[in-house]
Amino acid sequence: MSPEAHSAPRSLAEALRARDDASLAGLLRSRPDLITPVPTDLTQLATRAGTRASVLRALERLDRFALQTAEALAVAPDPASYDTLLGLMAGDAGDEAVADALPRAVGTLREQALVWGDDDRLRLVRTARELLAPSPQHPSPTGLGPTVQEATSGMSPGRIQEIVSTAGLPSTHDSVSAVTALTGLFTHRKKMAKLLAGAPEPAREVLSRLVWGPPYGQVTAEPAAHLRWLLDRGLLLPTAPGTVVLPREVALHLRAGRAHRTPEPQPPAVVPAAAHSPQVVDATAAGQAYTALATVEELLKDWDEGGPAVLRAGGLSVRDLKRTAVALDVSEPVAAFWAELTYAAGLIASDGEVDERYAATPAYDEWLEQPPAERWARLAHTWLTATRTPGLVGGRDAKDRALSALGPGLDRSAAPEVRHRVLALLAGLPRGAAPDAESVLARLRWERPLRGIQRDGEDDLRSRLARWTLSEAELLGVTGRGALAAQGRALLGAPAAAAGSDSARSATAGTGAPSSAGPGDKLPVHHHRTPDRLAPLSAAEQAVATAAAARLLAPLLPEPLDHVLLQADLTAVAPGPLRRPLADMLDVLADVESKGGATVYRFTPGSVRRALDAGRTAADLHAFLTEHSRTPVPQPLAYLIDDVARRHGHLRIGAASAYVRCDDDALLNEILADKRAAALRLRRLAPTVLAAPTDPATLLDGLRAMGYAPAAESAEGDVLISRAHARRTPPRTAPEPVPEGPPPPDATLLGAAIRAIRAGDLAATAPRKPAGEPLAGGELPRTSSAETLATMQAAVLTGDSVWIGYVNAEGAASQRVIAPIRVEGGFVTAYDHTADEVRTYPLHRVTGVAELADD
Repeated sequence: MSPEAHSAPRSLAEALRARDDASLAGLLRSRPDLITPVPTDLTQLATRAGTRASVLRALERLDRFALQTAEALAVAPDPASYDTLLGLMAGDAGDEAVADALPRAVGTLREQALVWGDDDRLRLVRTARELLAPSPQHPSPTGLGPTVQEATSGMSPGRIQEIVSTAGLPSTHDSVSAVTALTGLFTHRKKMAKLLAGAPEPAREVLSRLVWGPPYGQVTAEPAAHLRWLLDRGLLLPTAPGTVVLPREVALHLRAGRAHRTPEPQPPAVVPAAAHSPQVVDATAAGQAYTALATVEELLKDWDEGGPAVLRAGGLSVRDLKRTAVALDVSEPVAAFWAELTYAAGLIASDGEVDERYAATPAYDEWLEQPPAERWARLAHTWLTATRTPGLVGGRDAKDRALSALGPGLDRSAAPEVRHRVLALLAGLPRGAAPDAESVLARLRWERPLRGIQRDGEDDLRSRLARWTLSEAELLGVTGRGALAAQGRALLGAPAAAAGSDSARSATAGTGAPSSAGPGDKLPVHHHRTPDRLAPLSAAEQAVATAAAARLLAPLLPEPLDHVLLQADLTAVAPGPLRRPLADMLDVLADVESKGGATVYRFTPGSVRRALDAGRTAADLHAFLTEHSRTPVPQPLAYLIDDVARRHGHLRIGAASAYVRCDDDALLNEILADKRAAALRLRRLAPTVLAAPTDPATLLDGLRAMGYAPAAESAEGDVLISRAHARRTPPRTAPEPVPEGPPPPDATLLGAAIRAIRAGDLAATAPRKPAGEPLAGGELPRTSSAETLATMQAAVLTGDSVWIGYVNAEGAASQRVIAPIRVEGGFVTAYDHTADEVRTYPLHRVTGVAELADD
């Protein structure tokens, strides 16, 4: 190890230079913005790590205690020792929990490159100090104000001497020593206690109101006696006309040395609210999963003949969302969830026509052919990883525009991380335990406090995302009765037998017994797993986890049936899920009357006509019902089919604009005489033909509304068969999630980036022997062509490495450390330490060369 690694670093770049590759990889993995693009050396990496945008992102990812530690360093002297920091966090009386947790918090800040230096000289990066240190415009979360030195910076020397004298200190010859003496008094516990012992009671009350912040107060031009007592001794210092501040040193004395009123070294426990049998949880979740599949299929069938129109700004109209909610028999927010999930999975999309409408995609037909468990797994994977956020539907965006289902503005990059984290916390509870929702929210706020700020009395986005996650997971069948099901654990990549965690343990710490979810319900606590180990999975790992979830769910789903029970009241009862050919045909032949454990279908003249329009004959329908009914076909149903079939197609509709033809002229006379046909404006062209100035579809619907059963025909006179499931969009890809900043780099990219940074740093910091005339600023020395060639040839013979300047074909200059292997034909072939590979360079592009120093 170099001597530099042993000495205290003088900058963040030197601190990064002393790290090993594993530590650098951890930094780049946790702050991926630092690697985009790859820095040329460690100095550039340190500079980038100190930019305002990057520091803000890093601070937002700190947990509450690590952030409190950074806030304490922002009000500590710069640099501060570890003992000073411990005093600010634990106070004069000490706090064992804080003392135990502080090394982890400091380690986190160091790993994130927010703090550097040894324990005796801890330094918060300058940008973080600027963001967290108190100022009149941005009060510190600690509630502390400026130091005595900062507060007196604009005060006259005479006034400072008056304060020093009144406080009982000897006068000094200059303001600097006077401020130092006053600071020494305020930081001396015994002397300050003696000073405050003589304070009037109202003065003490004023200090108690300001001590935990905000530290600013208002005074009149003629302050009261107790305020004057404080002002005369510098316990309150003026900052502007009519405004005073409590100096930081005074506040810390009153707080017994603590920077925070309530340090939070440990995360709040996720508390179990109820306990259920794991088998009950899995069965309940499986039932919800089946319902989810049925709901998605029903939504797509409802939109099969062409879904709702696309708004000009994109998305569904409020009216269409209400109609969809009625069709699905759910509330509008739940309907928005199913529509968004189906859209995110690529099963619906805009058809792209002039009259743009939503419709099923070809991927929907492929999805229908998959086994039920695999179809559910696709929906669950989509939900877990999508950034589309259905809970925002009905709200307003930053420009006060309404947010509509399937419309723009619903992506929230934090959604996947919050969903995964909520499920991971549920996975940390004992199996079958449902969490208390508020304890989950409290945990999330502790883990990301800067993102958990409440505004105007409503929950922050992460809390709302967590609430939506809990309800959506139940709708989808990831949880059952509020507890994570087996397929939900598998979806996270957790072992099926995963059990209690640190959150469950902390819920029972100090009680000596398991926590109780209810009378007689005791939750077992297991100690071999923590939820923090359930990190987000890579794409390949997530695919494996999704397949495992499907395998666990498959045996829990009900087996599809191949029969129904026909009843004399023109209904059919499906006692369970039906096989696809049977379900598809029954959807055409009958209307769903009620859903639940058993689905009730009703046969009507309109539904039977729909089956006949799809190309079925009366004989086909009789055979179908006889084959798939466990009860005899009731006579009323047989009569209904025969009656509708006898009248079906007796009238024929074609394009003239439109015409009606029928061999029975008496029937046409009846239509013409019917007052309800006046709107169709029919006229007779021949004894068996009527014409109308409207399109065939309108004429068809009009006659059907009058009680007739016409059939459409082609230009050749053949009956047109209208088949269901015909409308599909062109091939569409599912919407891509919107990531939150650059994605975390994989191991390959990390390894290559660290090698490049190390090599660039070697080139930038390698000690060199002076050669030739140095450039301005002492940069790369320039050498003549002859000197360059001679130095290169000598390096080939000795095997030494040299430092060169190089300008590529685009004119970009760089510096490199190379070990020349061969020099011939105007080129040098060398091992480039910067690129970590053998390269060939034209000699005329080498601006200069220098030998590396011996050490």
